[in-house]
This record gives sequence, structure tokens and C-alpha cells, in this order.
Amino acid sequence: MLLQVFLFRTKILLVSKCGKRTMKILLIDDNQDITTMFAKYFQLKGHDIHVSNGGQNGLQMIENGLFDVILLDLAMPDFSGHDIIDYLHKNNKLDHKIIISLTASSVSDDDKAYLIERGVHSVLRKPIDPDELLNYLMRVKS
Repeated sequence: MLLQVFLFRTKILLVSKCGKRTMKILLIDDNQDITTMFAKYFQLKGHDIHVSNGGQNGLQMIENGLFDVILLDLAMPDFSGHDIIDYLHKNNKLDHKIIISLTASSVSDDDKAYLIERGVHSVLRKPIDPDELLNYLMRVKS
């Protein structure tokens, strides 16, 4: 099993390094340690990563750019992930966007259902292993 996982990760790395299946990712999170770690990780894996450390700036980046995946922290002080999702949903700007919500706190089933109804692809709990997150994103995008 370890060999298969290693080969799978190696294959993903090689595919990314060859320029195939690379993703343009937007990460919106107010925790600078998290954004720095994931930015370095995704860059090393050959992906195009853009970072916003706040909700307002993140919303502008969503509206001005085309991203394959948006990783969105739900709990931010200035403009939360919930605010961004509600704005995009209200203004019909969720078409063809894969939004994955990230949270350090527990999320009720009702809240998850609400987010998915609003257009969120999934809700993941922090902390998240970068390798597991990348593998998940590759499956979502394929």
C-alpha cells in the first residue's frame, strides 16, 4: 500500500511538473501561517497559487480572476467565507466555480447543507495535510 501511495504521489508530481493538470488555485484565509505554507507547497507541486489574507480582497480576486479551485476559510474577521458565499450566490456568480470551504471549528450538518445549497463543493476541517488536500483537489478537478 505504501508503494502505491508513493507511486501515486510521484505520478501527480510528474504530471504537474510536465505542465499537465496544473491548477490555478485561490486561497482565502486570514491565517498567514496557513497561506504561506500552502502557497509554498502548491508552488513546489507546480500549481499557480494566489493568496488573499482577507475576505474583501479575496472577493475582488474571485471577481477579477478565473480560478480552477477556491479554498475559502469560513471564519475571517473582516468579511467571512459565509459572506463571500452569500454574495456570490445572491449575484449568480457561482457558475463553474469549485469552492472548498475550510474551517478550524466544527460545522453542523445544517450549516454544511446550507453551504452546499449555496454552491460550495465541500467543507473540510483544518488542520489539513497538504498532500491529502492536493490529492483531493486533483480528484475534484478530474
